[in-house]
Amino acid sequence: MEFTTLFLDLDDTLYPHTSGLWEAVGSRIQSYIETRLKVNAKDASHLRAKYLDQFGTTLNGLMHHHQIDPMDYLNYVHDVPVEDLILPDPELQTMLASITIPRVIFTNAHLEYAVRVLKRLGISDLIAQIIDILALDFSNKPNPEAYQRALALAGSPSSTTCILVDDRYPNLSAAAEFGMKTVLVGDGLTEGTVDYTIEQIHDLTKAVPHLVSG
Repeated sequence: MEFTTLFLDLDDTLYPHTSGLWEAVGSRIQSYIETRLKVNAKDASHLRAKYLDQFGTTLNGLMHHHQIDPMDYLNYVHDVPVEDLILPDPELQTMLASITIPRVIFTNAHLEYAVRVLKRLGISDLIAQIIDILALDFSNKPNPEAYQRALALAGSPSSTTCILVDDRYPNLSAAAEFGMKTVLVGDGLTEGTVDYTIEQIHDLTKAVPHLVSG
């Protein structure tokens, strides 16, 4: 199969989930809910899980139910020591450089944070485009509108020639509804099927060799 666009998730996809980076963001999300909504830790944890399940991100739940300022939230939760938690990844650099189609970051995170992560990994110059929560106009994965907007922002390639790499099954399932091929990274639980499963991002071109040949 000939692919035209590679969409890559960011967190827990391009770096190991064992790094602690996403946990650091999660701690900031927890702290944000507790302080801004003035609730205890148990209630904050409950709201976070509830909104993630209902809306795909805690942010959209907080915007919908509590009218929080999205930029206040994004700046707060992404204020984490990226450079202390992940390292440059030469193997990832080599693998991505071998891919012959545009590599596009498709993330529910904030642009400035994504830039920091890519720079730290050493892959900034290998990424053609970053589609973040602002570019998506706060319509996040796995909402169908997010995929429609991402495809439009990426130049409107046929969805059936696109492939999404992500660590969360709901995001991949939604992509499959558009006809995209799907790659699950890590040991995330699947409620259905994905096209490919890999343990780490470095295995992508081994699992999908067509990405190298274009």
